[in-house]
Amino acid sequence: MIKRIFYIFSIILIIFSNNNYAKQNISVLILPFSISASQELKYLEYELPRVIENHLIQEGADIVKYKGDKYNTDNLKSMAETGINNNSDYVIWGNFNKNNDKFQLNIFIIKSNDTNYYNSFSDEIVELESLYTVVQKLSKKISSKLFDVLLVEKIIIKGNERIESDAILKLIKTKPGDQYLPKQLTDDIKKIFKMGYFDDIKVEADISSEGKYIVCFTVKEKPTVSNVILKGMRVYDEEKIREVMDISKGSILNLYKVKENIKRIEHLYKEKNYHNVEVLYELVPQKNKQSDIVFNIKEGKKILIKTIKFEGNNAYTDKELKKIIATKEKGFFSFLTSSGEMDSEKLNQDAMRIGAHYHNNGYIDSRVSDPKIVIKEQWIEIEFKIIEGKQFRIGKIDITGDLIKPKEDLLKYLKLEKNSIYNSETIRNDLMFLTDIYSNEGYAYADISPLIKKDDVLLTVNITYNIEKGKQVYFDRIIIHGNSKTRDKVIRRELRVYEQDLYRGILVKQSIRNLHRLDYFEDVQVDTIPGSSSDKMNLKIEVKEKPTGMFSFGGGYSSVDDAFIVGSITQRNLFGRGQTLEAKGQLGGSTNQFNISFTEPYLFDTLLSTGIDAYNWTREYDEYDKDSVGGRLSLGYPIWRYTKFYISYSYDISKIDNIDVGDAPNSIIELQGENVTSSSSFTIRYDSRDRLFNPTEGSDHSFTYEYAGDILGGDIGFNKYVARAGKYFPLFWNFVFLLHSEAGYVKGHSDKIVPDYELFHLGGINSLRGFEWEDLCPIEKVQIISNKHGVLSEVERLIGGNKFVQFNAELIVPIVKDVGLMGVIFYDTGNVYKKNVHIDFSELRKSAGFGFRWYSPIGPIRLEHGYILDRKEGETSGRWEFSMGSVF
Repeated sequence: MIKRIFYIFSIILIIFSNNNYAKQNISVLILPFSISASQELKYLEYELPRVIENHLIQEGADIVKYKGDKYNTDNLKSMAETGINNNSDYVIWGNFNKNNDKFQLNIFIIKSNDTNYYNSFSDEIVELESLYTVVQKLSKKISSKLFDVLLVEKIIIKGNERIESDAILKLIKTKPGDQYLPKQLTDDIKKIFKMGYFDDIKVEADISSEGKYIVCFTVKEKPTVSNVILKGMRVYDEEKIREVMDISKGSILNLYKVKENIKRIEHLYKEKNYHNVEVLYELVPQKNKQSDIVFNIKEGKKILIKTIKFEGNNAYTDKELKKIIATKEKGFFSFLTSSGEMDSEKLNQDAMRIGAHYHNNGYIDSRVSDPKIVIKEQWIEIEFKIIEGKQFRIGKIDITGDLIKPKEDLLKYLKLEKNSIYNSETIRNDLMFLTDIYSNEGYAYADISPLIKKDDVLLTVNITYNIEKGKQVYFDRIIIHGNSKTRDKVIRRELRVYEQDLYRGILVKQSIRNLHRLDYFEDVQVDTIPGSSSDKMNLKIEVKEKPTGMFSFGGGYSSVDDAFIVGSITQRNLFGRGQTLEAKGQLGGSTNQFNISFTEPYLFDTLLSTGIDAYNWTREYDEYDKDSVGGRLSLGYPIWRYTKFYISYSYDISKIDNIDVGDAPNSIIELQGENVTSSSSFTIRYDSRDRLFNPTEGSDHSFTYEYAGDILGGDIGFNKYVARAGKYFPLFWNFVFLLHSEAGYVKGHSDKIVPDYELFHLGGINSLRGFEWEDLCPIEKVQIISNKHGVLSEVERLIGGNKFVQFNAELIVPIVKDVGLMGVIFYDTGNVYKKNVHIDFSELRKSAGFGFRWYSPIGPIRLEHGYILDRKEGETSGRWEFSMGSVF
């Protein structure tokens, strides 16, 4: 190890040693050292001289190579003659000895033509690791002797009262034992000034009795700040301005910091469009070396953008270009909107937006200058200068290089087409497409570049995608950071990539999406770093955990349950194992429900998931009351990507009483008393949403078959089929478009009754908005005894249907995205049909409307208004609907 250290530091010494002062031309002969220590240190015989030699070379000495066979280091006269015989001015030799547990290094110098000139240098070494430092120190002393250079003996700091001497000594480069270099002292003064704490610095150097320099830095400290005073502000209160400042009472007065704070204050005002703001400062001396800093703020007037002009645009009018950019001219409603406000960052992006618009429409040579801003006393003028050039079309399209698929297969998937207008964005998308193809085959570092060849005569551009696929890359290690609670295996089981497997870009993207869908993390960052070889890479996953336990208590109102209060305790990542335990309770005008559930997503660390639920549910319908107690056991298993199969068994004991015979459906009247429902359901679900909560893309489709009664026992028996389909489409400006549809069919067993609550009803905020709950239900006509004399009369009752269809379309618009506040515009259609009535799509009811949603911590809060588009006699035109809290 010591040998390696000497080799390294010998090289460093050659590169970095100082040579800042003039020296006389001196030749030196350095002989091998005598080593009287262990055999392992024998290499020091030549390494010690080499370190000294490298140092002296940098100091300007000429090193002489030894010519001869023998020399006698014990005889000074003989050593002087050795120097003369080798044409050197000086001779250096030495020895390295071990004395008990310590080492001794001795170095000797003699002048070839003067045996009276003899010097020796010695030092003791306790640890061998410090040997190089000792040799370097002695080398400096040797060069000082040879070149008559004085050293620095001591450094003194004077005049400092608040700033510690150690802080100054640590900053300067000159150290005790170094050569005295005036230029270096000048640099040290500059460094001390940059601290910002001193008004004046002087340096003096005196020679001590030992012939060395004593260097003294005398500093004059700046005063401290006694008060920071703000004057002239009206737009902001004092507290707001102080928030952006970092000068405080008692700190050392630093003019650099004062000027920096002026910039901060001015920037704060310019953010509110006070672009003519001016901040001046004044120093008011106080007692005890203190000063007040007074900031005088001249706010000026708020000024907005009056005109946005374009120069050089022929292909597009000013009006068309103004629609492209985010910066707007002052309008009539500027006091409500942000029109007319100037944002420098947004302006620079506007220049890029204009450039991108031209490049995406064939103007390949177009250039857009940085916006010219003219700030006047009353308004702002902005001008963009544009050089359009000619419009080009696409000529030939080709792919060359390392092809892993037939060229024809690759070309047919490209969006770029011959004779179409040149479009930079389309080229970028094609590059991403080709990159994805190669990354999915393990070519993580594939280099795909478009070679663009213009024809200025035909105004065409030939595009050739050149591909260098490189090596196939494999995952070396998967490194997970940031999960202080969530166990590694909970994260790893969501990954679709594995160590030592071939790199596949699509699987990396799926893994990131799966981690987001867990909803355990505020952020998930994925990076790739080099692995153990050129064909290996490490996948680094950095997660930022967020709280997964929640206690909520609140209330709300829905069209189904009226007013209610709800409370819940949920832990979605129990003990960091990814399990979910939840207890809920709801008390309301028509519903009381208590539920406890546990979900294990990976039972026994397999792909099998399981869930257990138990509930007690009391529901007051308009026509009857229903009390239920029951539970459910479910199992799930993934069958392919994003798709799981579920099987569950439910057991429910329900008591029906307080029946209104005049309004209740026959199926309810016949089931008065206690009934048992024993059922099993089978579900297949495809869910590729990027997030389970407030998704922005992906699909959610499912089909469920439920079988009740018969061989499973119980009093109720039916076959029920429900299909759902939904797809989220990401649009521009973070808009999301949702298409959703549902259909269902239920049929009772021949000897069983299907109760009304197992049939289908539509209407309300969760189906067709604008209609009330159960508005869209079939009607049955029945004969009932209307009085004590047995007179029959015919009445109409609302009943559930045995089939239904429903379609919903929504445009979801972010209002305040960071807090989950969204706007929605919707269109609903659907209907419910009774037994023996076929679905007639011409009879679908329709509604449309708008609303607002807030994805709050306690669940979604919704305020939506639906308008009935095909209103019938007696119906309202629509209604507002509001729901708040977690309804279950």
